[in-house]
Amino acid sequence: MAAAKADAHKDIEKLSFEEALAQLEKIVSQLESGNAELENSIDLYERGTALKAHCEARLKAAEAKVEKIRLTASGEAAGTEPLDVE
Repeated sequence: MAAAKADAHKDIEKLSFEEALAQLEKIVSQLESGNAELENSIDLYERGTALKAHCEARLKAAEAKVEKIRLTASGEAAGTEPLDVE
């Protein structure tokens, strides 16, 4: 049964950040409405958790790629350096 649930969430890996976030927002809305049956609520919650983890991983990867541009006194780009995240 656990393998089936893992397979059900494999499609998440292929989602863009925006697609995953949209699905997560829809799930939150469904859960907040209180209209989902218990079993469905559990499935939604598990998918939501997987989507949240995916979004966090995508954000972290994007953060790692962001670079800030150093400018010379004349205002020209002198090069780049990794973003200081902290």
